[in-house]
This record gives sequence, structure tokens and C-alpha cells, in this order.
Amino acid sequence: MIENIHWLGHDSFRLDGSSTVYIDPWKLCAEAPPADLILVTHDHFDHFSPDDIARVVTPRTTLIGPASVTDQVDGVTALTLGAGETATVGGVTVTAVPAYNIDKFRRPGEVFHPPAAGGLGYIVELDGRRIYHAGDTDAIPEMRGVRCDVALLPVSGTYVMTAEEAAEACRMISATAVVPMHFGDIVGTAADAARFESLCGVPVTVLPLEEG
Repeated sequence: MIENIHWLGHDSFRLDGSSTVYIDPWKLCAEAPPADLILVTHDHFDHFSPDDIARVVTPRTTLIGPASVTDQVDGVTALTLGAGETATVGGVTVTAVPAYNIDKFRRPGEVFHPPAAGGLGYIVELDGRRIYHAGDTDAIPEMRGVRCDVALLPVSGTYVMTAEEAAEACRMISATAVVPMHFGDIVGTAADAARFESLCGVPVTVLPLEEG
């Protein structure tokens, strides 16, 4: 179920198949394969990296993101999505879903990822498989509507769900397999991924870190 899903560190992934799809490309190597489709969840530097996007963009590449991202890109075809909207590009169907914090505060009363900022997760339908990338989020009520084969969930806490909260999210999401992310860089460690694996009621695979 997780074949051809490559974890590139933090929240960054490459999905290989009939199209090559990057999600939040960051710290990619110079030899990273070219992209057919790039999905960016929000405009924080560790998710929206113009330099890394430039490494994999070709004339056929399309970038999808919220307005806070697409308003800043040049030299690539860009589509703006909001939560609940869907686009199909080159046989890949992408549905945007909400991603936001409930109780991870930058300062009292101000969360790191407020709903109004328009941050997104994505459900990617590629080659008959549905892959959900949650983005930077807490366990939010909208997850009850997510149906997927593989869920990519943050587990580090601080800015996103803790391991315990991610396990609770798994009880809301209908998924066959789960992959932890958002650890090992900036915040979170392999211990968070292991803790999540021990708590989650869905089969968990901790993917090896690969170069982009």
C-alpha cells in the first residue's frame, strides 16, 4: 500500500507513478527527479521553498496550493485551491482539505496555523490509490470525512499533532495504512514516530529518510 511513496524529510514526500508528485518539497538534492505536479500545503518556509520548487519544475509542471502560496510563484503554472475544492491535472485528482491548529499556540490566543490562514491538506488520487497528506494540523473534526488508502500524519507536537493526538486522528480517518511525518528536522524525533506506532490502531510504517 505504501510502495512508491518516498519520505524526503519533515513533511516532504515524492509520490511516483504515472505522474511524479511532490508534496511540500524542501531540502531536495540536485538530482531530484522532475515534477509533473507539486502540492504545497501552506506558505511557511519549511513547506513552501521556491528554491526547491525550482529544482524540479519543468514546462509541464503544475503547482497547486492555497492563495498564500500561488500568489507568490512565478515561472510555473499554478492552480489555487481552497478547502473542499478539487482539481485534476494529468490524471491526478487532488482534493484540498482543511489543516489548522486548535491548541498549538505561538502566543496566548494565537495558534501557529489558524483556520483563517487557509492552510491545506490534500487527498491525492494517483493510479487507483488515495493518499492523504494532512499538512500542518491538529486532530480536527473535518478528518472524520477523510477516506484514503494511506494517511501521512504529523506526530511531533509543538506546531502540529502530538503522537497521542495523531493516534486519535487515526480513529477519525478511514485509512488502511499510516505513515508518520513532521519529525527529525526542526522539531520531533524518531521517538515520536515510534510512540505513534505503538498507539495507532491502524498499521503504521515509518519510512526511511531518502534524498529528494
